[in-house]
Order: sequence, then C-alpha cells, then structure tokens
Amino acid sequence: MHIVALVKQTFDTEEKIRIRDGTVEEEDVKFVINPYDEYAIEEALRLRDAHGGRVTVVTVGGERSVEALRTALAMGADEAALLEEPSGGADEAAIAELLAAYIGSAPYDIVLGGHFSVDRGSGQVAIRVAALLDIPHVGAITKLDVDAATGSAVAVRDAEGDEVTVETSLPACFTAQQGLNEPRYPTLPGIMKAKKKPLARLSAGDLGLTDDRLLAKTRVVELAAPPPREAGRLIAGDPAEQASELVRALRDDAKLTLP
Repeated sequence: MHIVALVKQTFDTEEKIRIRDGTVEEEDVKFVINPYDEYAIEEALRLRDAHGGRVTVVTVGGERSVEALRTALAMGADEAALLEEPSGGADEAAIAELLAAYIGSAPYDIVLGGHFSVDRGSGQVAIRVAALLDIPHVGAITKLDVDAATGSAVAVRDAEGDEVTVETSLPACFTAQQGLNEPRYPTLPGIMKAKKKPLARLSAGDLGLTDDRLLAKTRVVELAAPPPREAGRLIAGDPAEQASELVRALRDDAKLTLP
C-alpha cells in the first residue's frame, strides 16, 4: 500500500504574528509542521504498519520546508518530496496542481492531509487535489478503517458536533481532524535515519506543468492585524433596563442589523 501524506510548514502556533507593509514578517520565526498535518502523517504511518507498503510525505515550498519533511521522515515516513514553489508564489489552486501532478505520477492508494492549515485556514488544498485526481474525498475524519483486500475504507467524520460514517473505495483522499490519533514524537534514532532517507526535489517542469497551469486564481487584496480589543463594558440597571440598553448598543454602536 502506498500512502501519500500532504505536509505544510506553518508558523509555530505560539508565535506572535507581526505584519509590516502588508506582509507577515518571517524573520526569527519558528516554523513547524501544520498540527493537522501531523495527524495525517501519524495515520499514514499506522496504516503502513498495519497493511505494509510505504509512506511518502510531500510539500510545496522552498528550502526552508526541508525541515518539515525531515521531521516527518524522523517520525517514520519512508521518503519525501519537495515540490518547488513558483517564483512569484502560489495560491491554493497552484499548490494543488503541483501536488496532484506529483501524486498522479505513480500508483497510490491513499492521500492524507490536514483538515486545514492553522495559518491560512482555507481547508481547500486537499479537496482540490482530490478533484484533480478524480478520487473520492472525505473530510475532517476522526477514525479510519481500511480494508486492503477489498480496496475500500470506512471513515468517521466530524460534522459540527455530530458524526457521519462514510464508506468509499480506494484510492481516496482523507483530511484529518483533531482526535484522529495522537502524533508520535521523532526519536533520536529516527532523526539519524531520516538523514539517509530519500528526499526528492522537483520543479514544475519536472512534473510536466506549464506556467499557465500554475497561475494564481486568487489574490490578497489587503492584509492587516485585527484591531486592538476594547475593554468590556458593564451595563447597570435592572434586567429589563440592561436588556434594553444592550439592544440599543448592538444596534447603534456596533451597527448590527437586528430583527
């Protein structure tokens, strides 16, 4: 069984985001694997250990992203691939084109990714990859059972407080929600072994993609930090007076449209 795990390098969740001249400052920032992608990697490793085969981790980015791939290799992945990001940057559509071209170049059974990334939070890359590969997609899974003999899988997905069970044929794409598993930490032997594992570096040209296929379909109009949080306000009076003043404040001060 060949399982491909999609990886993205993101800001450490404890980092303070600083914006200057409309861009996020990256100097002296700690980067980590997107936490939801860690669930995907862990699930890929568990499936490989249960059914045999290999796990490939792949990301789109620059040289800095090698660190995330090495970490995934140290967790136990068998091989990795770094897909070169276009010089002008790439949006989710272009990233999905690169990933789909790479994954589709060889036989595979399962694609696993995070439900969304903690930086951009769009949650669309894995869905786009599934569409480009023309395979089923099941999102926000909290449990996954694979039957290698029949080439099928049953996934339980989070549905805003409820659960939905989905059965699908393989190959298929799944995105991991928190609670799917508990990701392992890289061990020292794993870190040492990771240095010797295959790590391919591929450009868009290597994948047979032309520039027009990688044109961004979205653009960032403006990027700004949220306004400073204002102090809370206490409303005096009896319950009726408080309710009346709250409605007035929401309508007149906050400019909310009330029924």
